[in-house]
Amino acid sequence: MEDTPSGNAEAFTQRLVAMRPKLHRYCARMTGSVIDGEDAVQEAMIKAIEAFPGQRSIDNVDAWVFRIAHNCALDLLRRRSRSPGWASEAAIEAVADPRADSEHRLAAAAGLRTFMQLSPGPRAAVILMDVLGYSLQEIGAVLEASPATVKAALHRGRMRLRELAATDEAAPLPPLLPREIGQLAAYIERFNAHDFDAIRAMLADDVRLDLVNRQQARGRAAVNRYFGNYAGAADWRLNAGLVEGRPAILVADATGAIAYFVIIEWRGAAIARILDFRYARYVMETAEMSA
Repeated sequence: MEDTPSGNAEAFTQRLVAMRPKLHRYCARMTGSVIDGEDAVQEAMIKAIEAFPGQRSIDNVDAWVFRIAHNCALDLLRRRSRSPGWASEAAIEAVADPRADSEHRLAAAAGLRTFMQLSPGPRAAVILMDVLGYSLQEIGAVLEASPATVKAALHRGRMRLRELAATDEAAPLPPLLPREIGQLAAYIERFNAHDFDAIRAMLADDVRLDLVNRQQARGRAAVNRYFGNYAGAADWRLNAGLVEGRPAILVADATGAIAYFVIIEWRGAAIARILDFRYARYVMETAEMSA
């Protein structure tokens, strides 16, 4: 983790963009969702840019940004009525090698919903070390915790992951509503037929577009241009599917392989938000999808 030059807001913004895939890997596992994880990343990047100290250098920019992202992920969990507070851990004398390959493999293979079975402190420690490769000192800087506390949390998180791997325990997925499935099917049918006028008629007046890692827009007039960009491309076909148990659009490329996905959020019969991951395909690393 390196520092960033004082007063260089442009360099800092470029650094944030480069960190985005790694921030998403962290936030997705902290929130148990690639979709909620992206929301946490967006909030963290906005807060980091607003809090950039200008003329004062940041000694450890990665730790500073990850601390903001960590807090944004916990805030999102609180809004979901979870209890994610960082619990102080008593130091333990013996902890497995913090770089053990088996722990890296176990964490890398764990699904997002599995991580949600860990309490937030151990979850954060395992993600930062076994998924992202940070050291005890760097994790302590992110979580504002002592090395002994990080070791204890890491030990508890790894033990819990091993238990979950043995029992294949995971939180149940919510049931699907027929209305959600029908709305998405109608959207896909019109999109594949290039009937974009019919889709524009489905937009709420205050519709939001998140073309992740590329563009944000709000309102019918601004979002209308998004469909024009798809009309001019021939490298896609939409298919109905599930992402994390939610109705989703799986976008196939010219070879027929699923390249990325789009989430549509509804308010009644109107489209309230479009979350398109065309330019953020790093989310495919952990997305739980099915056709």
